[in-house]
Amino acid sequence: MEGEERRLAASLTARYSEWVLEELDELRGSFLLTDPAMPGHPIVYASRGLAALTGYPRRELLGRNARLFQGAATDRAAVSGVREAVRAQRAHQVAILNYRRDGSPHWVLLHLAPVFHAADGRVLHFLAVQVPIAPASSPRRHPGRPPAFAACREEARGEEELPCASHVGEVFVDIDKRGMETRRRLEAEEPRIASGCDKEMALSTANSIFSTLNRYSKLTGLVVCERRCDSVGIPALSSSLNLSLGRIKQSFVLTDRHLPDMPIVYASDAFLSLTGKGFCCSNHLTYPGYSREEILGCNCRFLNGPGTSAEVLEEINRHICREEACTVHLLNYRKDGSTFRDLLHVSPIRNSSGKVGLHPFQVAFHVWVHLDESAKHDFSGLTPEVWQLGAVGAVRVAVRSLSASVCLSKKMEPVM
Repeated sequence: MEGEERRLAASLTARYSEWVLEELDELRGSFLLTDPAMPGHPIVYASRGLAALTGYPRRELLGRNARLFQGAATDRAAVSGVREAVRAQRAHQVAILNYRRDGSPHWVLLHLAPVFHAADGRVLHFLAVQVPIAPASSPRRHPGRPPAFAACREEARGEEELPCASHVGEVFVDIDKRGMETRRRLEAEEPRIASGCDKEMALSTANSIFSTLNRYSKLTGLVVCERRCDSVGIPALSSSLNLSLGRIKQSFVLTDRHLPDMPIVYASDAFLSLTGKGFCCSNHLTYPGYSREEILGCNCRFLNGPGTSAEVLEEINRHICREEACTVHLLNYRKDGSTFRDLLHVSPIRNSSGKVGLHPFQVAFHVWVHLDESAKHDFSGLTPEVWQLGAVGAVRVAVRSLSASVCLSKKMEPVM
């Protein structure tokens, strides 16, 4: 048994150094880490808060699949959503009915997030944080109380064998079977909705854990992050274009439509600032935004969340396919999980030389200009929409000037 514990612990210590376990033990909150590369997608770390709430000794949780937290009345649609998020390797939040070791059910807000290798984008671990959701009639808990990860008893857990080629789909996917009488009793419990403070608490806990993993991963030279940065294979912009774009003060990103999934190839300083103005009520801290390294290579959807309108996103996609500009109002999310009302203008940027694409004036990039509608801005007498168009014009000038200069330099090359 001790050998098995060492093998599971090595999933963390080999990637984040020997001291990471002690540091994680000092963190408040109820959470666990799983390793999708190991057969069965087992739990490789369980926090003290998790053991205290659920009644499971930590040693009893290690090596087990997280499906043991489910029970008879756990909603299948919620489980399916989590399973899909795991397979898609993306973050996910959902209110779900889980069970403690003694079989008692309780509602929790599950916050699931993959831990990525910053260099190659591989998923190293999955982090799962759970915050208990109090009944609507119950008094709210004190903000300092640590969030908790709920669980259920082990009885009636099927040990189904899943293909070993990929273990990422094996988490949160099993529903146990109990008597109909128990099922009816549990199904009668009123579903609960997580509050804004519950969501902030889950994100605050997750941020603390990611900060710890990132800090200790640097000791091994690995470096991890919470967003996949698939910058490998993303061609860097020229220094001249970067310099020109850096003079534009508005909040915007540039995406390359000719690369798979339209990744971000440039992000302005103002955009980085926009993503870091969130404030968490549970610990009175303001969190920094995304670093440029975290953003480059990502699709713009990384700003979206549960409250983002699917209809508006579809509208953006339609205009992109038609190579048309559009302006929309969208609910987006900062790094700490706080929301902001985003006045978003998306516009195609065409080249002038044919160096990007097959023909002159083909769309080379899309510029996404973001504006927090709730913040105070100095538009120098302009409307917000005109102010955003100014950013689009500046980006268009920078891109066309560069492509024109490249075309000119090619014409001046001596013929061999």
